[in-house]
Amino acid sequence: MEASSADKVVVIEQTSAAVVARVADRFLTRVKTRTRNGRIAHVALSGGTTGAAVLQAVAEHPKTPQIDWSLVHFWWGDERFVAHDDDDRNAVQSRRALLDHIEVPAGNVHEVAASDSGLTLDEAAAAYAAELARFGGEGEAWPSFAVCFLGVGADGHIASLFPDRAEVTATDAAVLPVRDSPKSPAERVTLTRPVLNASKRVWLVLTGADKASALGLALAGASYTNVPVAGAKGRKRTVFFVDEAAAAEVPEDLIDQAY
Repeated sequence: MEASSADKVVVIEQTSAAVVARVADRFLTRVKTRTRNGRIAHVALSGGTTGAAVLQAVAEHPKTPQIDWSLVHFWWGDERFVAHDDDDRNAVQSRRALLDHIEVPAGNVHEVAASDSGLTLDEAAAAYAAELARFGGEGEAWPSFAVCFLGVGADGHIASLFPDRAEVTATDAAVLPVRDSPKSPAERVTLTRPVLNASKRVWLVLTGADKASALGLALAGASYTNVPVAGAKGRKRTVFFVDEAAAAEVPEDLIDQAY
C-alpha cells in the first residue's frame, strides 16, 4: 500500500496473541535502530491487559538483551492516582511485565507520583509536567517519544482522555489532573493531545470485537472530541495493530501488513 509517512495504517493479525508478538518484535527493532548510535529513545507506555501483555512479550523476546536500555527512557501516557503499590497503577503493571527484568537505570523510569506520595492530584500532574520539561528539546516542554503506545477503550478513549470532556481539547498544558473519570478509578493524571501527538510514532493496540466500532470511527475521521482515538496521530507514523475481531470495519486501502 502506498502511503505518506504520517498516514494512519492498520496491521491485522488473526489473534490477540499474534498482535502482541508482532508489536513486541516491531518495538524492539525500532528501539534498536533508534539507539544504535547512542541516541536516546523516549517511550510512552500504556496500561491495561494488552499493554502489559506486549511488555511481557518484550521481556521474553530474544532481541531484548541486544538493547542498551540505558539509552531508553520510559514514561506513561496516563496513570491512575492510587497508592504506589496498587495493582491498578500502570507503572506497577509495567514494572512487573518488563521494567523489573531489564537493566534500565532508575533515573530512566519516569513515574507519575502516587496518591500516597504526599502530593495532591494537581501537584502530581504539575510535577509530571515539570519532569517532561526537563527532557524537552530546544523550546519544547516535553520530549518527542520515539514510540507512544496507546490502548483504546470501547468508547474510543485514549490515555485518560475520555469522550466529550474538557481534557480532550486542552492544548495549554502538557499534563492534566482528571477527576470523576467515567472509568474507575475516578482520579487520574493524563498527558494531553499535544504531547501524545508530538510523538514520532503513535502505536495503538486494539484487540476484541468490542473495539471494532471505535476503530472504525477513528479511521473514518470522527470528531476527536466525541471519539478521542480519532485525534491520535504521530508525526512520522500512526499504526493501529489489531486482531481480526477488532478489524471488522477497517477499509481495505488502510491495511498495511508490511509494516
